[in-house]
Amino acid sequence: MRIPNILALTGAIAISVSAVTPAAAQSFKDQYRKVEYNIPMRDGRTLYTSLYIPRKPQPGKLPILLERTPYGAGPYGPDAYRGGIRGSKKLHNGGYIFAFQDVRGQNVSQGDFANIRPQLQIKTGPHDVDESTDTYDTVDYLIKNVPDNNARVGLWGISYPGFYAGIGAINTHPALKAVSPQAPVSNWYIGDDFHHNGALMLMDAVRFATFGETTNSGAGFGFTLPGNDDAYANFMALGTLSMITNRFFTKTDGLWKDFVNHPDYDDFWQARALPEQMKNVKCAVLTVGGWYDAEDCWGALNLYKVTEKQNKGIVNAIVMGPWTHGMWAGRDGSRLGDASFGSDTSALFQDEIEAPFFDRFLRAASAAPVAEAKMFETGGNQWRMFTQWPPAEAKPAVWHLTGDKKVSMTSAGPPATLRYVSDPANPVPHEGGVIKTRTVTYPVEDQRFATTRPDVLTFVSDVLTEDVTIAGPVDVEAFVTVDSTDIDVVAKLIDVYPSDAPGADAGDYRLVRGDVMRARYRNSFSNPGPLVPGQKARVPFSMPDVLHRFKKGHRIAVQVQSSWFPLVDRNPQKFVNIYKASPSDFVKANVGLHVGGGDGTAIKVRVLSK
Repeated sequence: MRIPNILALTGAIAISVSAVTPAAAQSFKDQYRKVEYNIPMRDGRTLYTSLYIPRKPQPGKLPILLERTPYGAGPYGPDAYRGGIRGSKKLHNGGYIFAFQDVRGQNVSQGDFANIRPQLQIKTGPHDVDESTDTYDTVDYLIKNVPDNNARVGLWGISYPGFYAGIGAINTHPALKAVSPQAPVSNWYIGDDFHHNGALMLMDAVRFATFGETTNSGAGFGFTLPGNDDAYANFMALGTLSMITNRFFTKTDGLWKDFVNHPDYDDFWQARALPEQMKNVKCAVLTVGGWYDAEDCWGALNLYKVTEKQNKGIVNAIVMGPWTHGMWAGRDGSRLGDASFGSDTSALFQDEIEAPFFDRFLRAASAAPVAEAKMFETGGNQWRMFTQWPPAEAKPAVWHLTGDKKVSMTSAGPPATLRYVSDPANPVPHEGGVIKTRTVTYPVEDQRFATTRPDVLTFVSDVLTEDVTIAGPVDVEAFVTVDSTDIDVVAKLIDVYPSDAPGADAGDYRLVRGDVMRARYRNSFSNPGPLVPGQKARVPFSMPDVLHRFKKGHRIAVQVQSSWFPLVDRNPQKFVNIYKASPSDFVKANVGLHVGGGDGTAIKVRVLSK
């Protein structure tokens, strides 16, 4: 099996073996001894697994903490050591055996690799395998063959390994006591990584385009497009998706092929949706995510939600912090861009949440019960605990967009139609200034650059006379009339800082939440339908949850537009297969956004009382 080029995607958690320094490896070697296994699965294939066992004598038998990864469980060989293991010092000092496994078909594990392999609903024989059976067989082997283990296993992982952590809990092995899917890949069509509500997240899709390929075209994981440091200009010059395919991806059978062959939410994507498959989970689950995760924020929130619904009685908890993708694993969690959080939230998570969770269930340690939902309140910069998420005490509220471009919390005002022209030849950038890459900070970036564009409608509330805190999903109810057959609706919820706020905060239009909806999927992601030119259409969608405090003296803003480039691919604004669209299919759209009245565009939130 070809070993892929293991590069760190922007913000992603992937350990590069080549990045391990000799000094770090030697230090780690002084702490742990390494053992390698090729663990047999029920179909006869073997999966490479490396274990690191503490050299220092520990009292009693030790639990095992396992990560299953497609990115490489190496370095390989009994004398080749990693540079370290993420996580709290409390875990490292607490006497854990750490295990790392190459998933089926990756690196030196046998079998065939499949991206987010579907879970088999019916198994009739030993050759019917999936990721949950591989996890079950691995756990079973480890507790029976690793000396001095306590027959308690935990499973964790971030991003793609977070998917393997989640799916490994299905039909739980009795010895698997605690699982922590962190920033888990959960649905690559609805909300994670490569699509949001049917729209292609272009910059991330291209970077990951050849992952999982078997044709070995040479691109591998981490593919980057040629060009200079102006990503906006580069992607515009590349043209349509079909032009990108023809230029770069005709010889790959990696992920890009799946994007092209499955433009809608068909059986292929549905079979790979993790949350709905989270059944017969018997272990404790701690799902972790970041409010500012540009890749898998949706995954964490929805995996928790559906696991809770389908597995009554288990410990099922969620933590959401002010983090980018995997930020809690090691990077300082005190700030992101211009946003400051007042303390190192990453260290708090590792020491006060993650380590006690595994200690409680893997070491039977006396620890406080796991909070159902421990969530960081952005804007207010404080941790809050709730008995459920969204919190029951959060009350529904409707924020109306009005004809005088206000955000009104009380009245819709008279009906009006506000108009703009969406031009695929001049799409709205997702960030101000020169865009070099998909940054991890764009979810908190200042949106003032967009207020001057004629193709962006900006609505601003009056100055708040008291704090307003919202908790839960942000639902968009958009009503549009267009002269074309498809558009995107991009909505952004913004915290407007006072002009006299200190430092970089002064006058900042700081993004709180933004997302895109491809209008063709307004009624069904599986069965898209065109807009009818000149006919009013309802385009509803939900943006990922927030817990945010808009402070007294601030204002609340909402921006509505129809492009978000090159973060999101350009919609031709004609109802055609976008992956096959030609340049002539791209047309301007005259968009009328209906506001006010009884069926005007609004933002639906849940407000917490003081």
